Amino acid sequence: MRVLLAEDTPALAASLVQGLTEEGLTVDLSRDGEDALHQATEIPYDAIILDRMMPKLDGLTVLRRLRAQGRRTPVLLLTALGEVGDRVAGLDAGADDYLVKPFAFAELLARVRALLRREYGQTTNVVDLGPLQLDLGARVARVDGRPLELTAREFALLEVLALRPDTTWSRTALVERLYAEEIERDSNVIDVFVARLRKKLEAAGLPELIRTQRGAGYRFDAGSLGPGASR
Repeated sequence: MRVLLAEDTPALAASLVQGLTEEGLTVDLSRDGEDALHQATEIPYDAIILDRMMPKLDGLTVLRRLRAQGRRTPVLLLTALGEVGDRVAGLDAGADDYLVKPFAFAELLARVRALLRREYGQTTNVVDLGPLQLDLGARVARVDGRPLELTAREFALLEVLALRPDTTWSRTALVERLYAEEIERDSNVIDVFVARLRKKLEAAGLPELIRTQRGAGYRFDAGSLGPGASR
């Protein structure tokens, strides 16, 4: 999952980037409202964490412009303004949730996860797909109750594919979900991770789970898991 963090306070921004990354999220950082608006317009984020008070453009202006463009990316608005009127203004501008500074990182993480679950039609952090189970909070995959040993990047790839079963993802779209903007990567990096993931799934008894759509990319074949696995 890839999120945009728009926060201009250096210490807080660094802390949040580190914490969110350690929790398995891919994080891009914007330090002003103009850059945040540009990033959110150009990149398909799964969620946005948006500070209300930023240089160049304030968070409410960024939010209103995104919603005016028809962009529905879930937004968690951060602010030091805790009055009811301020919260209402943020929600009326199109925010999905609101968190007042100072806050505990655990609460921010829980709110971000809730936004992501809602975006993908999940009610809990556990995704059940027949014999395959993904715990999005613990970042653990299991097949028939047995842990599947995956690297962080392999789990992230499986997560993206599994949350949109039977959707074909291009290599470019997968790279955009798995890597932050500033990280360099080889053009064939997705093929390498798909090959590794397939090998581990096959060893666990799920050989046909990730299909190649020639000339298009990859898709998660929920039908290969048996009746009731498709969401």
